[in-house]
Amino acid sequence: MQRTPVNTGSVEWSGENPGIYLKENPDGDYSVVALFFRIVLSPHGRGVGAIILGDPDKPSGYPDVPNLCLTNNRPMMNYLINNFASKFPTMAGKAAVTAMSWFDVTSNIQKNSDMPNSYTEELSARDLTVQMTWLDLQAPMAIEVGPDASATKEHDMYAVFLEASDAQISINGTPLQGQVVNRQFFGRTMSTAFLALSETWVSPK
Repeated sequence: MQRTPVNTGSVEWSGENPGIYLKENPDGDYSVVALFFRIVLSPHGRGVGAIILGDPDKPSGYPDVPNLCLTNNRPMMNYLINNFASKFPTMAGKAAVTAMSWFDVTSNIQKNSDMPNSYTEELSARDLTVQMTWLDLQAPMAIEVGPDASATKEHDMYAVFLEASDAQISINGTPLQGQVVNRQFFGRTMSTAFLALSETWVSPK
Protein backbone atom coordinates (compact mmCIF):
# COMPACT_ATOMS: atom_id res chain seq x y z
CA MET A 1 0.00 0.00 0.00
CA GLN A 2 1.33 3.41 -0.95
CA ARG A 3 1.93 5.70 2.04
CA THR A 4 0.39 9.18 2.02
CA PRO A 5 3.21 11.73 2.45
CA VAL A 6 1.08 14.50 3.98
CA ASN A 7 -1.38 14.27 6.87
CA THR A 8 -4.01 16.89 6.03
CA GLY A 9 -5.35 17.03 9.58
CA SER A 10 -4.82 19.88 12.04
CA VAL A 11 -1.50 19.77 13.92
CA GLU A 12 -2.37 20.31 17.61
CA TRP A 13 1.08 20.30 19.20
CA SER A 14 4.60 19.03 18.75
CA GLY A 15 7.54 18.53 21.06
CA GLU A 16 8.73 16.06 23.70
CA ASN A 17 6.57 14.13 26.16
CA PRO A 18 8.60 11.65 28.26
CA GLY A 19 6.77 9.76 31.00
CA ILE A 20 7.39 7.75 34.16
CA TYR A 21 4.69 5.51 35.68
CA LEU A 22 5.63 3.65 38.88
CA LYS A 23 3.99 0.94 40.99
CA GLU A 24 4.69 -0.11 44.56
CA ASN A 25 2.80 -3.37 43.91
CA PRO A 26 3.26 -4.82 40.40
CA ASP A 27 -0.32 -6.07 40.48
CA GLY A 28 -1.78 -2.83 41.85
CA ASP A 29 -2.55 0.61 40.48
CA TYR A 30 0.10 3.16 39.63
CA SER A 31 1.50 4.87 42.72
CA VAL A 32 3.12 7.61 40.63
CA VAL A 33 2.10 9.02 37.25
CA ALA A 34 4.37 11.69 35.79
CA LEU A 35 4.74 13.40 32.41
CA PHE A 36 7.25 15.96 31.20
CA PHE A 37 6.54 18.33 28.30
CA ARG A 38 8.88 20.40 26.16
CA ILE A 39 6.62 21.96 23.54
CA VAL A 40 7.90 23.66 20.40
CA LEU A 41 4.51 24.20 18.73
CA SER A 42 1.02 24.64 20.21
CA PRO A 43 -1.93 27.06 20.05
CA HIS A 44 -0.48 28.69 23.19
CA GLY A 45 3.14 28.88 22.12
CA ARG A 46 6.20 27.13 23.44
CA GLY A 47 7.14 26.05 26.93
CA VAL A 48 8.07 23.35 29.40
CA GLY A 49 6.06 21.67 32.10
CA ALA A 50 5.71 18.59 34.26
CA ILE A 51 2.76 16.83 35.86
CA ILE A 52 3.71 14.81 38.94
CA LEU A 53 0.94 12.78 40.56
CA GLY A 54 2.51 11.06 43.56
CA ASP A 55 -0.91 10.10 44.93
CA PRO A 56 -3.09 9.97 41.79
CA ASP A 57 -6.37 9.10 43.50
CA LYS A 58 -6.20 11.71 46.26
CA PRO A 59 -7.96 15.04 45.56
CA SER A 60 -5.26 17.13 47.19
CA GLY A 61 -2.13 19.04 46.20
CA TYR A 62 1.40 19.77 47.35
CA PRO A 63 2.72 19.78 50.07
CA ASP A 64 -0.06 17.64 51.58
CA VAL A 65 0.68 15.02 48.93
CA PRO A 66 3.08 15.13 45.95
CA ASN A 67 0.49 16.12 43.36
CA LEU A 68 1.77 19.12 41.41
CA CYS A 69 2.25 20.79 38.05
CA LEU A 70 5.23 22.99 37.18
CA THR A 71 5.31 25.10 34.01
CA ASN A 72 6.52 28.33 32.44
CA ASN A 73 3.38 28.57 30.26
CA ARG A 74 0.11 27.97 32.13
CA PRO A 75 -2.24 28.43 29.14
CA MET A 76 -0.22 25.82 27.23
CA MET A 77 -0.30 23.34 30.11
CA ASN A 78 -4.03 23.83 30.66
CA TYR A 79 -4.54 23.09 26.96
CA LEU A 80 -2.39 19.94 27.13
CA ILE A 81 -4.06 18.68 30.30
CA ASN A 82 -7.65 19.38 29.28
CA ASN A 83 -7.37 18.04 25.74
CA PHE A 84 -4.71 15.35 26.03
CA ALA A 85 -3.14 14.27 29.34
CA SER A 86 -6.44 13.98 31.23
CA LYS A 87 -7.62 11.55 28.53
CA PHE A 88 -4.55 9.31 28.73
CA PRO A 89 -5.48 5.98 30.40
CA THR A 90 -2.98 6.54 33.23
CA MET A 91 -4.54 9.90 34.17
CA ALA A 92 -8.17 9.60 33.09
CA GLY A 93 -10.52 10.00 36.05
CA LYS A 94 -7.73 10.56 38.58
CA ALA A 95 -8.78 12.98 41.32
CA ALA A 96 -5.30 14.51 41.53
CA VAL A 97 -5.50 15.96 38.00
CA THR A 98 -7.92 18.69 39.08
CA ALA A 99 -6.58 19.03 42.63
CA MET A 100 -2.82 19.28 42.05
CA SER A 101 -0.94 22.44 43.00
CA TRP A 102 0.53 24.67 40.28
CA PHE A 103 3.95 26.34 40.32
CA ASP A 104 5.67 28.72 37.91
CA VAL A 105 9.00 27.38 36.64
CA THR A 106 12.05 29.54 37.33
CA SER A 107 14.64 27.23 35.72
CA ASN A 108 14.86 24.09 33.57
CA ILE A 109 18.04 22.03 33.27
CA GLN A 110 18.58 19.16 30.84
CA LYS A 111 21.22 16.63 31.90
CA ASN A 112 21.68 14.56 28.77
CA SER A 113 25.46 14.22 28.52
CA ASP A 114 25.10 10.44 28.96
CA MET A 115 22.57 10.03 26.15
CA PRO A 116 21.64 7.54 24.86
CA ASN A 117 22.20 5.70 28.16
CA SER A 118 20.40 8.01 30.59
CA TYR A 119 18.57 11.32 30.61
CA THR A 120 17.44 13.79 33.28
CA GLU A 121 15.07 16.74 33.31
CA GLU A 122 15.10 19.14 36.26
CA LEU A 123 12.48 21.83 36.85
CA SER A 124 12.65 24.39 39.64
CA ALA A 125 10.05 26.80 40.98
CA ARG A 126 11.98 28.92 43.47
CA ASP A 127 12.64 26.59 46.43
CA LEU A 128 10.89 23.59 44.82
CA THR A 129 12.89 21.27 42.53
CA VAL A 130 11.59 18.25 40.67
CA GLN A 131 13.97 15.85 38.97
CA MET A 132 12.97 13.08 36.56
CA THR A 133 15.61 10.56 35.42
CA TRP A 134 15.39 7.79 32.83
CA LEU A 135 18.02 5.04 33.10
CA ASP A 136 19.25 2.23 30.85
CA LEU A 137 17.64 3.59 27.69
CA GLN A 138 16.94 1.14 24.89
CA ALA A 139 17.22 1.58 21.14
CA PRO A 140 14.85 4.19 19.65
CA MET A 141 11.81 3.12 17.68
CA ALA A 142 9.48 5.11 15.45
CA ILE A 143 5.79 5.08 16.39
CA GLU A 144 2.87 6.07 14.16
CA VAL A 145 -0.69 5.42 15.37
CA GLY A 146 -4.19 6.57 14.47
CA PRO A 147 -7.14 7.38 16.73
CA ASP A 148 -7.89 3.71 17.37
CA ALA A 149 -4.53 3.24 19.10
CA SER A 150 -3.57 6.71 20.37
CA ALA A 151 -3.91 7.56 24.06
CA THR A 152 -6.77 10.01 23.49
CA LYS A 153 -8.62 7.79 20.99
CA GLU A 154 -9.13 10.98 18.98
CA HIS A 155 -5.81 11.83 17.31
CA ASP A 156 -3.05 10.65 15.03
CA MET A 157 0.24 10.52 16.92
CA TYR A 158 3.83 10.30 15.69
CA ALA A 159 6.88 9.97 17.94
CA VAL A 160 10.27 8.38 18.57
CA PHE A 161 10.18 6.24 21.74
CA LEU A 162 13.09 5.04 23.87
CA GLU A 163 12.18 2.66 26.68
CA ALA A 164 13.94 3.05 30.03
CA SER A 165 14.53 -0.06 32.13
CA ASP A 166 14.58 2.07 35.29
CA ALA A 167 13.54 5.58 36.30
CA GLN A 168 13.45 7.89 39.30
CA ILE A 169 11.48 10.96 40.36
CA SER A 170 12.46 13.18 43.27
CA ILE A 171 11.01 16.32 44.85
CA ASN A 172 13.60 18.42 46.66
CA GLY A 173 15.85 15.36 46.72
CA THR A 174 13.25 13.00 48.21
CA PRO A 175 12.47 10.11 45.83
CA LEU A 176 8.89 9.08 45.15
CA GLN A 177 8.18 5.44 45.89
CA GLY A 178 7.55 2.81 43.25
CA GLN A 179 9.19 0.79 40.52
CA VAL A 180 9.09 0.71 36.75
CA VAL A 181 7.01 -2.22 35.47
CA ASN A 182 6.07 -3.63 32.07
CA ARG A 183 2.80 -3.12 30.23
CA GLN A 184 1.24 -3.87 26.86
CA PHE A 185 1.71 -0.80 24.69
CA PHE A 186 1.57 -0.43 20.90
CA GLY A 187 1.04 -4.18 20.60
CA ARG A 188 4.18 -5.14 22.48
CA THR A 189 5.55 -5.40 26.02
CA MET A 190 7.14 -2.10 27.00
CA SER A 191 8.44 -0.37 30.11
CA THR A 192 6.33 2.22 31.94
CA ALA A 193 9.24 4.67 31.72
CA PHE A 194 10.05 6.13 28.33
CA LEU A 195 11.30 9.08 26.36
CA ALA A 196 8.86 10.28 23.71
CA LEU A 197 10.75 12.61 21.38
CA SER A 198 9.70 14.45 18.24
CA GLU A 199 6.11 13.81 19.31
CA THR A 200 3.33 15.33 17.23
CA TRP A 201 -0.45 15.11 17.70
CA VAL A 202 -2.82 15.68 14.81
CA SER A 203 -6.62 15.94 14.67
CA PRO A 204 -7.49 13.92 11.58
CA LYS A 205 -9.96 15.17 9.00
